[in-house]
Amino acid sequence: MKIGLVGLGRMGGAMARRLVDQGHSVVGWDQRAKAVEALGNTIEPADHPRAVAEAADAVLSTITEDNGIRRVFTGKDGFLQAPVAGKIFIEMSTLQPMTIRELVPQVEAKGARLVDSPVLGTIPSVRDGKLVALMGGRDEDVARAKEILAPLTRRVIHMGPSGSGSVMKLAANLGMGTYLQAVAEALALGDRYGLSIPLMLDALMEGAFASPWLKAKTEQFKGAKGDVTLDVKSIRKDLMSAVATGAVKGVPMPAAAGALASASAAVAQGLNDEDCAVIPLFFRQHMIQKFD
Repeated sequence: MKIGLVGLGRMGGAMARRLVDQGHSVVGWDQRAKAVEALGNTIEPADHPRAVAEAADAVLSTITEDNGIRRVFTGKDGFLQAPVAGKIFIEMSTLQPMTIRELVPQVEAKGARLVDSPVLGTIPSVRDGKLVALMGGRDEDVARAKEILAPLTRRVIHMGPSGSGSVMKLAANLGMGTYLQAVAEALALGDRYGLSIPLMLDALMEGAFASPWLKAKTEQFKGAKGDVTLDVKSIRKDLMSAVATGAVKGVPMPAAAGALASASAAVAQGLNDEDCAVIPLFFRQHMIQKFD
């Protein structure tokens, strides 16, 4: 099967390599030429999303934000400018469900299908084929998408109709963002009272606060550099999307709003591309009240 892939950043590039390793051919596009070049001869490069849709049997997309994916589908040289009848699009970006529900009828008007399928997992999860896909769509479309994503996933959870996978991914990242804010506040409190950050992290791993993610990020919370698994600008975007999605249904999100304030301040200080684990250190250095 020839699989199309639009969005060849850290996750998309890793997906392309995994798919090729598993015997698929991949045609891909990214607006950044360097992202395409980084894959070398791994993929067949395309000139635009329309060319990807024309060449592929199924198309995956993983784009940073909602307006970008709208352009990829409906803009000049977008997916829907190609003859796509009978094809399936699997949208793996972290988006607002309203965006998916806006695109579905446009895709179906062209005779194609669209499944939202954001994923849980990091780059190592991609390499090992152990992502968890959160899907939204019709049963028959999800079954088709599940087969296509088999080389990348260890589990597929069909959350409900179109947009449901996107809601679940925002809920998951909302949990990560607010947990990160709780870590920031906890460490700032202890630091202000003279506690050792390494000892605090050690103690936190012994109680209800403990989590595999806290353990994995411990050295970064102490100030060390580490791999970028989710950057600051992305967690900020996801928190903004979660708050907006909640507002549509009248769900207040005070914890998410607090986490969003910290992430936005970090972006304003130029930390866009740093791993989000930098936020607790940023919070201690820049967001607590200073006393003379």
